[in-house]
Amino acid sequence: METDFNESILHLVGRFMSRVDIDYCRKHRVCLGAATHVENANRILKTASTKSFVVDIVRRSLGVPLASIEVSELELDSCINELFESHRSTLTEPEIANSAENFAGAVLTPADDTNDLLQDQSATPVIELVNRILFDAVQNQASDIHFQPTENELIVRMRLDGVLFDAREIPKSLQEEILTRIKVAGRMDIAEKRLPQDGRATVHVGKRVIDLRIASLPSSHGERIVVRLLDKSARLYRLPELGMDPLSLARFRKAISVEHGLILVTGPTGSGKSTTLYSALGELDTKERNAVTLEDPIEYQLEGISQTQINLKKGMTFASGLRSVLRQDPDIIMVGEIRDAETAMMAVQAALTGHLVFSTLHTNDAASAVTRMIDLGIEPYLLSSSLVAVLAQRLVRRMCPDCRNEIRASDGDSRLYQCSGCSSCRGTGYRGRLGIYELMIIDESLRGLITRRSHSTLLRDEAASKGMQLLSKAGEIKIEEGLTTREEVERVTMRASM
Repeated sequence: METDFNESILHLVGRFMSRVDIDYCRKHRVCLGAATHVENANRILKTASTKSFVVDIVRRSLGVPLASIEVSELELDSCINELFESHRSTLTEPEIANSAENFAGAVLTPADDTNDLLQDQSATPVIELVNRILFDAVQNQASDIHFQPTENELIVRMRLDGVLFDAREIPKSLQEEILTRIKVAGRMDIAEKRLPQDGRATVHVGKRVIDLRIASLPSSHGERIVVRLLDKSARLYRLPELGMDPLSLARFRKAISVEHGLILVTGPTGSGKSTTLYSALGELDTKERNAVTLEDPIEYQLEGISQTQINLKKGMTFASGLRSVLRQDPDIIMVGEIRDAETAMMAVQAALTGHLVFSTLHTNDAASAVTRMIDLGIEPYLLSSSLVAVLAQRLVRRMCPDCRNEIRASDGDSRLYQCSGCSSCRGTGYRGRLGIYELMIIDESLRGLITRRSHSTLLRDEAASKGMQLLSKAGEIKIEEGLTTREEVERVTMRASM
């Protein structure tokens, strides 16, 4: 009986979505209840503002005498997004590829800023295929999509939890149409194929707004395109949610509570530095203090904080932006990244003149940040006076909770875990990520070593003797807690321990 019930629901969903589109549902405040709780299935959901004739129209279009139930505006929006996201009617991959062959040379129009990937039923097969790839990337929380041409095909790869996976193989005959569609969406020059280009676009998946940063690069088999996805509607994480151990969390909170000074977060690209800075800013009182950021790109919208986008094409660099920000009477400044000597000097000067400055660097560990700043031309005595703390971090993949099993250790005392792989983690044994951290608080002894231009190894040993937990040790703790694996920790900390 339950199987028959599920089949009837799926049949009803198919009829509903073939006759009623997402725009109609949103405009007239009505939806099929099959995507919500079982007790609402086989009912038409409406709100207090829904007109009675709208429900009658939906009933007649389905040909089924369904009852209606009134729900809140929030619940209805959630139902609409869930229904169209989970059961979106699309062509199968072979159907898309075969029909797209007939659209060679089709003229593609620029993507509208309000383009919703849940509503693309009228799209051409090429547009449908690109939208399908974007939709899958958003669903899987991918950070990047790679369109990589080879001699015989176009490979689509996605970066999931920091690791690249092959997602699709597209026939070579469709390569130009697919890449052209992406370039049109990013308002790039489709005739220019010999020079690198950058573009931007925005798509919607229900209420989620996804910013796309598009970069093309000529290669021997055609243009290679990488699309970076930034979920503008993603929630902000609080500091305790990042995975920092209790002692480091308490010390970091104390460090960011100072009135002025420089706080650096270091690590390679994609290690979560921006997320940490956003979380730190979220802890600070911005009602009584003026907080301003310079970012490239702006990844999250922060309430009560003025955020400025860097624009290199128009001459808006971190250095020039910081110069302008200092004329805005700021108390707290976040500089997305220190890339050059001028930005480094201005950040240090701002910290010395009464401002709390946050920024990032690309270094392997916390101690190396000091060496990097000195290499950029900062005098050691200025750095030692301004620097408050350096936080080095990495992201490790989290063991999948759905297929994680405890196994017996050889010593009989310690606990070990392994993942067998399942559909939730795509057979990888990992799902999601968490941070490991190394926090160096600058005290008097470290200031003396910085002033004397001591090697980063001496700085690290001194900080460790004062309680700094190294990245490798932080990783060991996550392994013992059954949150990640030794292979993951070694993968992301190998260079930090060299």
